Amino acid sequence: MSDIHDEDADDPRHPDEHIAPVPRISVQAFCETEQTLAAVTAAGEDRRLAKAHLTARDGGLAAAIEVYESMPTPNVIVIESDGTRDILEGLDDLAGVCDPGTRVVVIGNPNDTAPYRELVRRGVNDYVVGPVETLDVVRSICSLFSASEAIITGRVIAVVGAKGGVGASTVAHNVAWTIARDLALDSVVIDLDLAFGTAGLDYNQDPVQGIANAVLSQDRPDTALMERLLAKCTERLSLLAAPATLDRVYDFGAEAFDAVFDTLRMTTPCIVLDVPHQWSGWTRRALVNADDIVIVAEPDLANLRNTKNMLSVLKAARPNDRPPLYCLNQVGMHKRAEIEVKAFAKTMESQPLAVIPFDSKLFSTAANNGQMIAEVSKSHRTTLLFQSMANRLAGRGEVKKPKRSLLGPLLKKLKGRSGRGSAPHRKAS
Repeated sequence: MSDIHDEDADDPRHPDEHIAPVPRISVQAFCETEQTLAAVTAAGEDRRLAKAHLTARDGGLAAAIEVYESMPTPNVIVIESDGTRDILEGLDDLAGVCDPGTRVVVIGNPNDTAPYRELVRRGVNDYVVGPVETLDVVRSICSLFSASEAIITGRVIAVVGAKGGVGASTVAHNVAWTIARDLALDSVVIDLDLAFGTAGLDYNQDPVQGIANAVLSQDRPDTALMERLLAKCTERLSLLAAPATLDRVYDFGAEAFDAVFDTLRMTTPCIVLDVPHQWSGWTRRALVNADDIVIVAEPDLANLRNTKNMLSVLKAARPNDRPPLYCLNQVGMHKRAEIEVKAFAKTMESQPLAVIPFDSKLFSTAANNGQMIAEVSKSHRTTLLFQSMANRLAGRGEVKKPKRSLLGPLLKKLKGRSGRGSAPHRKAS
């Protein structure tokens, strides 16, 4: 069985597509059809539009023009055209009542004949041909800000264990290190286990400040503060370490880490969250709002149950995202009764992202030395697994090995025979 699995090739949600969340904005949509009204309403529940105040109603262009004659326009207006009136004429009328700076998205009809350049000339920021699905609406609104603000919108990867002690932190730290080194992406690891975090140990770092200083700060964390708190692990990898002390308890509200994540998104292409094994408002929110989730599990019954429950809850909370991924760790432990990978996958109704074999010597050596697996053994099978996981989670897709030529073995054999036959000839001459 292959150690890395890819079941998302036909996923209509474009699994490697990164849609960055919007800032706090107001969005008002004017729809012509029930399908579009339902899609826009559902988009308002998507995690990437969580900060947006979105309202939707019917009436199309005519209703929008009537409404904005007597009230200011929002940050974004979404207009659906049903093709029954001249869309250019309608947009001219809308421009007359629109405030400067308002962005306009038009959901068009196949019967519209207006060329795209004319729509742009009239201030349309995006044009989508209907009928639309929920993700089309999310993508269109989010793209207005990720593209126009010219800022980096970092990809957030959350890694969590299905059970304590399954090696989720080790997986998170090795994947982040590999993304930074092999993909040359500036990355940050955030150790969210404030009481017992191990990221500082794994990276051989002992910073005096970290995530606690950011989340407990009286002021909203800004880029300057985050730069001061980050510990440099490698040229492209930084760490926001946990204090790993018990001099206080760490009780947080559900939105406690939002400002930290938002600030880092603006400057860092890849953010890996090392989420502790607990179920609270803030851990659930961190998982739901991540771009990708990886659940790390061992092949036993408790992990099977917990993984199944977590996948079910997180899928329901993220209907427009790629389903959460899971990987099996410490597989093949000596004398341990395990659930077979095939049986585990059947229960999950999906294949694991990776199957990491048990190797106590390799992992304990890395942990005790404060090293990553690739630093201990560059060509080890597990090192290659982390490389494939890093590519997949960073949106680069799986690195495929070159296919072996069917003629390769035959040519090699013929070459060997040729060599054996020519040696006596050279000697005789």
